[in-house]
Amino acid sequence: MKCSFFAGKTIIHKIMMKSDMSYCRKTAVEQVISDFLFHCQYEKNLNEKTIYAYRSDLYMFKRYIHELYPSVVFEQVSKDMLKTYLQHISTYKPKTVKRKLASLKALFNYYDFEHDDFLNPFRKLRIRFKEPYVLPTVMTCNEVKEILKYLYKLRADNPDTGDYAYKAQTRDIAVVELLFATGIRVSELCELSCDAVDLKQATIKVFGKGSKERVIQICSVEVLKILRQYQRLFAPSECFFINRLGNRLSSQSVRLLIKRCREETGIGKKITPHVARHTFGTTVTLANNVPLQDVSVMLGHASTRMTQHYARVMNSSLKEAMNNVKERLEW
Repeated sequence: MKCSFFAGKTIIHKIMMKSDMSYCRKTAVEQVISDFLFHCQYEKNLNEKTIYAYRSDLYMFKRYIHELYPSVVFEQVSKDMLKTYLQHISTYKPKTVKRKLASLKALFNYYDFEHDDFLNPFRKLRIRFKEPYVLPTVMTCNEVKEILKYLYKLRADNPDTGDYAYKAQTRDIAVVELLFATGIRVSELCELSCDAVDLKQATIKVFGKGSKERVIQICSVEVLKILRQYQRLFAPSECFFINRLGNRLSSQSVRLLIKRCREETGIGKKITPHVARHTFGTTVTLANNVPLQDVSVMLGHASTRMTQHYARVMNSSLKEAMNNVKERLEW
């Protein structure tokens, strides 16, 4: 009995010490965020875009929490404070809210792992999201034709082949053709290096999300032809797609190009470079009955969950465009 009494007393003493330690530690919210971002960048070696999203989400939380509780430290953030913040961001789209909470949860889990005495308020939260299911926006055969017609005609109407405008028009065609022919992400396209593009083997080596590498085959002779024309005109040395100054072509430039094509062709729906990716994914999935796992690998998806969305697109107007993915659209 004596031993049991002293053992129990020791356990209680340790719990009290642990509680005191938690109470005494006072770390600024900004300091914890800074430490976490350092951990993500140099210890976990996460992608720049992931770190950027973490930074944006976490500093938004910091600003909000300090407006309500100016003197609060990280250890004092409670479950009720998190609930108030959840209510504050509830006006965003469900997908955005889910991401912001995932960033916040990652921060608290990091601090929980680093400090055994920390009481993680997320452990007492049970949050469930029901995101509305929305089919991906895709383009019809005629819409893709119209965009390609517009770009090729624009170049054909320019008689001065030595002019920079002609070179830029050739580059624009190459960019759009490659987007529709491979389903590549706009960020992946802009980050292509010259070493990653092998036009003899008709392949491009892509570094996708999470620095995952994949090789995509270019099956269209016409796409290869326009890529060779672009390469001769610009003679890039490091980045494959470049601007007038020889710098890497930006994602924003590609988005503006697609927007201009949509406006000039009078297409009603909203079209972005990612819509070209959805169109490619849907075409491959439905046209040739390619297994979802193979489509997932081609698109660089982490799992087939995202790829399954394409299998649900059964619009009859799309089936016309899905006869043979390897056959280039002709007019």
